[in-house]
Amino acid sequence: MRYIVGLVLCWLVPFWGKSQIRMEVIQHAPFKTGNHRLFLASDFNNWQPGDLKYEFKRQEDGTYFLNLPDTLRHFKYKITQGSWGLAEGDAHGNSRPDRTYEQSAEANPKLIQIKLDGWESHSTYRFVVTEIPPNTPKDATLYITGNFNKWDPGDEYHRLSPQVDGTYRVTIVSDLERIEYKFTRGDWDTVEGRENGKTLPNRLLYREEVTNNDNIEVKIISWEDLSGTFRSISVYDLLLLFSAFQSLLLIIAITSMQDYNRPANRWLVVALGFSALIVFIRVVSAYKEVAQNYTKLLLVPDFVLFLYAPLFYFYIQKLLFKTSKLPAKWWGHFVLPGVQLMLYLPYFFMEEKSLQLKIVNREADLVWLFWGMGSIAWIVNVYYWLSCRRVIRSYRVLYTTQSSYEQNLQYLSTVLVLQAVCLALWLFSGVIFCIGYFLGIDTGFIVLKSIDTIWLAFSTIPYFLGYFAIHQPEIFKLPNQPIPFLNPNESPSVVIQDAMTPLIEKEPELLENLNSYKEKIEGFMNKQKPYTNAGLTLNELASKLKMSPHLLSKVINEGYDKNFFDFINEYRIEEFKQRFEDPRNRQYTMLAIAFEVGFNSKTAFNRAFKKMTQQTPREYFFESRVED
Repeated sequence: MRYIVGLVLCWLVPFWGKSQIRMEVIQHAPFKTGNHRLFLASDFNNWQPGDLKYEFKRQEDGTYFLNLPDTLRHFKYKITQGSWGLAEGDAHGNSRPDRTYEQSAEANPKLIQIKLDGWESHSTYRFVVTEIPPNTPKDATLYITGNFNKWDPGDEYHRLSPQVDGTYRVTIVSDLERIEYKFTRGDWDTVEGRENGKTLPNRLLYREEVTNNDNIEVKIISWEDLSGTFRSISVYDLLLLFSAFQSLLLIIAITSMQDYNRPANRWLVVALGFSALIVFIRVVSAYKEVAQNYTKLLLVPDFVLFLYAPLFYFYIQKLLFKTSKLPAKWWGHFVLPGVQLMLYLPYFFMEEKSLQLKIVNREADLVWLFWGMGSIAWIVNVYYWLSCRRVIRSYRVLYTTQSSYEQNLQYLSTVLVLQAVCLALWLFSGVIFCIGYFLGIDTGFIVLKSIDTIWLAFSTIPYFLGYFAIHQPEIFKLPNQPIPFLNPNESPSVVIQDAMTPLIEKEPELLENLNSYKEKIEGFMNKQKPYTNAGLTLNELASKLKMSPHLLSKVINEGYDKNFFDFINEYRIEEFKQRFEDPRNRQYTMLAIAFEVGFNSKTAFNRAFKKMTQQTPREYFFESRVED
């Protein structure tokens, strides 16, 4: 029976063979990769270079064959190694025309024998993964994906081959000048990550910089799914999260203070709340679980670029100059944030997967949007920084000529220093990015670290504000007597006369009676002691002396060679000396007496005392008692 079946099969095989077209690759040039596979790309399969349905089978003698249905009468085709980067060419590496099958013109329509003279000349790169994370599953299959294969994370043609020496190897062929790539274990959930498991920027390879295409060594540090979770929060993330928490505590502390400066601190509270939210989103959105499910959150931190600076600027204006209204055309400060929102809206309405691909591919529209917004924002933030610095300097000049009340600006100076550090790092990041992008240098790691440092420096601002809130809470409170006449846009020499105070005496062209004015002022100061009022202003003293503020200012400047601030503090220091040396005041502390004579803070008292005596209060009184 078996003999009869064998005879029947032998008789039928020739007829079966005649119902098919057999293609044989009887000779081929050396393969460019270690993946010795051949595919048919034709017009009947939409020219797919790696179609598994049309993969040639390798025979023991090293030849390859593929059977096609004989219903195909005419088609064009080429042989590939799985991609168009590895298509057949001539012996010199040039592209060759498409092959054509014409059934009626073929000498043997049922058998096509092919010789491959060579392969199209393309850049070939052989990657050697020398190290993988220790927690990599033993049965894991590794892949390389990038812009050379449309970011397919599980492309079988780009699967890494394990070697006996423990390394993994894979070869890619691409003529791209700039190759971006990553390693995965088959899908985007198992993509490689940074040291802390968070998202790793695309690896970059520039064709001109590669000196050894056959041995590009790479180390895979971690996998996002095995380490990039909320269970492994880094110290860096904790510092940023604590900063956001510190901002919330500071908001509660400031608003809970008695007599807190509500008009000014309202802007500070808004700025702190906004920065806390942005920092929190920045940290959370960097984790894989959030980034994949809520990709649009990655865009939210960018809104700090244009919003934080005007909020802080309004706070300084309100704090120092007690402006009752918003600046003229205040809405102009929020035009750029509005423009940014309009430019970002299309991406917020985009499907999550599409946005993810744009970010992964670093598509040109996103790159130019981020780069353009960042460049404009840097210029804007530098402008606001200079404006804040100018306002503070104007205030320092104005209060010495018109006020005896010293507002502690040390914390504002500290904030400006931190902002300057952020701006300097920001500029450095932009320059390094441009160098890498336009000169084809991989600077992604440096830019990433620089941006992380910017956020870290920015997050330290609430820590310093919290320190000052604890040690010097008076800076967040209302002053004893507000100074409403200061204006940052005015020259320091300009003094606005109180509309309710009549001008009893007109200023003469020349101060011919300087000595008589000095006697009048000194008599009033010694008798009435107006300097004990911590909020004494030039206008107030001039009103009591029946003099114009400008005349009083000029008498103090020319008659005593002092500004108003130092003139009043000199009286306060002398009054302090007398009271401290009085035995009846032994039960009072230095600070208590300093407040009694008109100083509004310990810092102001110590600074004024040392300026007048070249010694601290304790040094002065200790040495005087030793001499006695």
